[in-house]
Amino acid sequence: MSVTIDQENSLTNTGSQRRLFMGGVGLGLASLALVTGGSAAFAEEKPALTDADILNFALNLEYLEAEFYQRAAFGRGLLLQNVQGQGHFGPVSGGRQVPFTSPIVRQYAMEIAEDENNHVVFLRSQLGNAAVARPKLNLDTSFTAAARAAGLISAGQVFDPYANETNFLLAAFIFEDVGVTAYKGAARFISNPDVLEAAAGILATEAYHSGIIRSALYQLGLLDQAKAISDLRDAVDGPDGIDQDLGTLERANLIPTDLNGLAYSRTPQQVLDIVYLGGQANGFGFFPGRTNGTIS
Repeated sequence: MSVTIDQENSLTNTGSQRRLFMGGVGLGLASLALVTGGSAAFAEEKPALTDADILNFALNLEYLEAEFYQRAAFGRGLLLQNVQGQGHFGPVSGGRQVPFTSPIVRQYAMEIAEDENNHVVFLRSQLGNAAVARPKLNLDTSFTAAARAAGLISAGQVFDPYANETNFLLAAFIFEDVGVTAYKGAARFISNPDVLEAAAGILATEAYHSGIIRSALYQLGLLDQAKAISDLRDAVDGPDGIDQDLGTLERANLIPTDLNGLAYSRTPQQVLDIVYLGGQANGFGFFPGRTNGTIS
């Protein structure tokens, strides 16, 4: 059964939201527990990473975002010439054009899709022959697994991110904040100032995207659903509790920052833990064959 998440199908708006999630709704933490070594090819104490390693890590994430948005906005994926390279080349499962009813949300999707496509092309141009191939991507059952774990749907239900624009926005929320924190966290490992400047440019674009998605969800009143997704990200990326939801109707939190007004960071490992949905126990989430490159 396909489920539409809308304002009438919201989670209970109480302080027990996190307790509801932690109590084991859907897949629960048992099946999304971090698997030691399951997604661990990165440790900050290992200093051997190159700028190319960081850019290829970013390219994997851009493949994921670009394929999702291209299919949602236009009903097509990336061109074959823009997905081949080093490492295992994989297919994309799932994805189709969203039947948008709001011209504004359609424009959001189209512009973000074009940006993500351009990010892929740009990163590949910078990496040249060192660019990794698009790995196998799951844009189908991974969303259902995430939605069950977050408590948005129950066991036996299916979350279809392409069924309507509400589901699309919630699915996009899974990625956008992660992209911002990934680029911010990786910045410290980049040695070439030209590469750093380019990465800062992509980070800024991802932050614009994040602001669009967060604002759209807030306008639709989908605060509880967004909080459930935020709680899920917090649960799988470690004990720090850095993720931020959209706030409340009385006080919005559309720009997630620290006390200094700075975007916060995630390590590559934390990013992998989110896009892998915890690791091996959940089939490595959106990357069933894991990412390509040194950081995997």
